[in-house]
Amino acid sequence: MKNVIFMGTPDFAVGTLNALLASDYTVQAVFTQPDKPKGRGKAMQMTPVKEAALEAGIPVYQPRRIREPENLEILKEYCPDVIVVVAFGQMIPEEILKLPPYGCINVHASLLPKYRGAAPIQWAVIDGEKESGVTTMRMDTGLDTGDMILKETVPLAADETGGSLFDKLSVTGAGLLIRTLQELEAGTAVFEKQPEESPTPYAAMLKKQMGRIDWTKDAVSIERLIRGLNPWPSAYTLCRGKTLKIWEAQVEEETDGETEAAAEGQRPVPGSVVLVTKQLLKIQTGKGLLSVREVQLEGKKRMAADAFLRGFPIEEGELLGE
Repeated sequence: MKNVIFMGTPDFAVGTLNALLASDYTVQAVFTQPDKPKGRGKAMQMTPVKEAALEAGIPVYQPRRIREPENLEILKEYCPDVIVVVAFGQMIPEEILKLPPYGCINVHASLLPKYRGAAPIQWAVIDGEKESGVTTMRMDTGLDTGDMILKETVPLAADETGGSLFDKLSVTGAGLLIRTLQELEAGTAVFEKQPEESPTPYAAMLKKQMGRIDWTKDAVSIERLIRGLNPWPSAYTLCRGKTLKIWEAQVEEETDGETEAAAEGQRPVPGSVVLVTKQLLKIQTGKGLLSVREVQLEGKKRMAADAFLRGFPIEEGELLGE
């Protein structure tokens, strides 16, 4: 095995591409998603994988649909030994899957069969998982259903965010891919079939509206949502008609008095600000309190709660989310 075609798009895939470029394998070409307009000026922006490939002098292809016949012909001309796929963003057709002798090898950011789908990293944090990891697999026509080859587990820190776990798994995936290719080449790779059903829900693609906080949920779930959606799309609420992103918060247990008030039906309405100090504000949830530490008001910079409160005083009893 020598020649590799790489297919990937976001930052997560760049670590694996760089690992391949630093290895004895030859990256013949890179396939990535088309450039997209971004920002207020809608200037076209290259994908992170494209930037890395061009810097390394690697030919780049950006098909709108990888299943179009011309892409198969391009790949046939390269005659790769293996195709490595990392968060490419398109389903690979069977004709391409069967093209290279060693198949198409995918680096997936979960411990398969858990968290099949587009956003396994963020959902692991949101769901309160204690560990995540990376799995390499030989792709088939299903969505993350191919035979598993290697896995590596990564524990989640108590303050893990979607962004921090993303960085950890990117590094883990790069090393795991090189080990996988070495085992494939040596003929020592062991393939393990996946069960038909995943033990966890499908890790659906993230959407901005997912970040809107439902204050009737418990504080633990809301705090996980805040961490899981950091840095994108971020968790938010409304404050006096303006969007207030919440970047960091801590769960506070209810006091005996608050528990008694809840039992008597006198708990504050979820979303109510129940305490304001110079450093923080505490918000009532469906169960427990959320101590907010870092926020970003619409049109403003991200800042600690104390700086926010100095410029935007909040009163106890105010209701967020309305």
